[in-house]
Amino acid sequence: MQEEGKIDPAEFVSNADFDRKYAYKVMSILAGLVMTVMYVEGMLTPSLPSIARDFNVNTAQASLILSLYLVGGVAITPIVGKLGDLFGKKKMLIVTLSMYAVAVSVTGFSPNFNFMIISRGIQGVGMSVMPLGFALVREEFPKDLVPKAQAIISAMFGAGFAVSLPLGAFVSNNYGWRWTYHSAIPVVVFLVIISYLIIKESRFRRPNVKVDYVGASLLASVLGIFVFAISEGHSWGWTSTGIISLLFSGFVLAFPLVWYERRYTHKGGDAILNFRLLGLRNVLVANIVLTIVGSGMFLSMFALTYRFEEPTGFGKSIFDTGLSMVPFAVGTIIFGPVAGQLVSKTGVKPIAIAGSVLAAAGFLLQATLPGYTLMLVYEFITGAGISLLNGTLINFIVLTVHPRDMGIATAMNGTFRSLGSSIGAPVAGSIMASFTIAMTIYLPEIGKRIVYFPSNTAFSLTFIVAGIMFIASAFMIPFGREVLGKRQYTGQQKRKGQPSSVGIK
Repeated sequence: MQEEGKIDPAEFVSNADFDRKYAYKVMSILAGLVMTVMYVEGMLTPSLPSIARDFNVNTAQASLILSLYLVGGVAITPIVGKLGDLFGKKKMLIVTLSMYAVAVSVTGFSPNFNFMIISRGIQGVGMSVMPLGFALVREEFPKDLVPKAQAIISAMFGAGFAVSLPLGAFVSNNYGWRWTYHSAIPVVVFLVIISYLIIKESRFRRPNVKVDYVGASLLASVLGIFVFAISEGHSWGWTSTGIISLLFSGFVLAFPLVWYERRYTHKGGDAILNFRLLGLRNVLVANIVLTIVGSGMFLSMFALTYRFEEPTGFGKSIFDTGLSMVPFAVGTIIFGPVAGQLVSKTGVKPIAIAGSVLAAAGFLLQATLPGYTLMLVYEFITGAGISLLNGTLINFIVLTVHPRDMGIATAMNGTFRSLGSSIGAPVAGSIMASFTIAMTIYLPEIGKRIVYFPSNTAFSLTFIVAGIMFIASAFMIPFGREVLGKRQYTGQQKRKGQPSSVGIK
C-alpha cells in the first residue's frame, strides 16, 4: 500500500521547471471554468419552482433537476479522471468542456420534464472540470502555490453563485428560465477555446491505465435508484411496493459494487472506489467530510430557494429570490481566499473544524425561521463555513497521494462530492413535499386553484438535518493526519530520527 503523507513534487519535477507566470494564467482559467459551471447551475436554482409549475411536477420531483445532473457527474467524473491519466488532462478537459457546451445548449430547449432531466444527466460531465483542474494544479504549480490555488479555485464556487443567482434570476424573471441556458452558451464556448490555446498538456501520464467502466456504471445505477426513490417517495407512498422495491434493489446492487471494486483494486487496477487510496486515512476522511459538504450545500440551496420564493416563506419574486441568496455566495467568496492564506500556517484541521462548526451554526439558526434580514445573515454564515471546508480539506488529498495517482484521487473526490450533492437536493425536496400546507391561489389561465406549498415545519426540518450533518463532520476531521502547518505529521522523521519533508503513515 502506498505510504501516507506529504510528497514533495521535487521528487518528480525540479522547482526550476515550474513557470510561475504560466501557473497564474492556468489558475485564472481554471477558476473561470469552475465559476462558469457554477454560474450555469446557479442560474437554474431560483427558477426551480417556476420549472416545476411549467412541467406540473411536485417539489420532490423538481429536485431531480439538480440531483440527476449530479448522478451523471458520479458516473462520468471518475472515467474522465482516468482518461486524463491515460491521454492527458488537457485533452480530457477540452473534450468534457465541449460535451458540456452541447448539453447546456440542448437543455434550454427541453420540450418536457423527462427530456430535461435526461439532458441534465448528460450535463453532469461538467462536474469533471474541478478534479481535472486540481490535478493540473498539483502537477504544474510550484509547491507554495498549491494550497492557495486550491482555495481560490474552490472560492469560485461562491463567485459563480454570486454572479449567477441575481443575473439568472433577472433573466428568468423577465425572459423565462430557458434563456438562463441560452445566455450561457457563448461563455462556455469561449472557455473551450481559451483553454485549448493556453493550457499545456500535463506532464504525468499512465499509459497502461484501465478505465473502470463497470464500477462507474454500478455506482451510477445504485445512486440513481436511491435518488429516484427519495424523489418519488412522497408521490408513490413510502410504503408502496414501487418505493420498497427500488430501495431494496439499490441496497442489493451495492454488494456487487463493493465486491467488484475491492477485487478490481486488489488486482492492481484503479477502481472508481479505489480501496488502495481509501486505505489512506487522509483520503478517507477528506472524502467522507466533503461528501457531507456537497450534500449540505445542495440541500441548503434547494431549501433556501423555496423558503424565499414560496408564499409560505417570504413570497419573493424569482429575481428577488436570486438576490436573497447572494449572501450565501458572498460568504464563500470572502472566506475561500482567507482559508488559502491561513492554511499553510495553521494547518488543515483547525480551519476545517471551524468551517464545520460555522456551517452547522448557520443551518441551525436558519432552522429557527427568523425574519428576512436575519435569514440573510445566517445564510452568509453557512456559506462562510462551507468555504472554509472546501478551501482547506482538499489539501488532505493533494498533499497525501503520489502525483501519479492525482488524477484518480481527485476524480474519486469529485465522485464523493457528487454522491453527497445528489442526495442533498432530493432529501430536501422529499421533506418539503411531505410537510405541506394547502393554499388557494389565483392563476390567470385557470382561475382559482388549491396548491400545496412547503410548511414551516418542512423548512425547519431541512435545515436541522443539514446542521446535524456538519456537526458530524466536525467530529470526523480530527481523525486525519495534518499535512500543513507546524503540526504536520512526519512519520519518517520519527522512525529514522532525522529531518524529512515527507510524512509517512
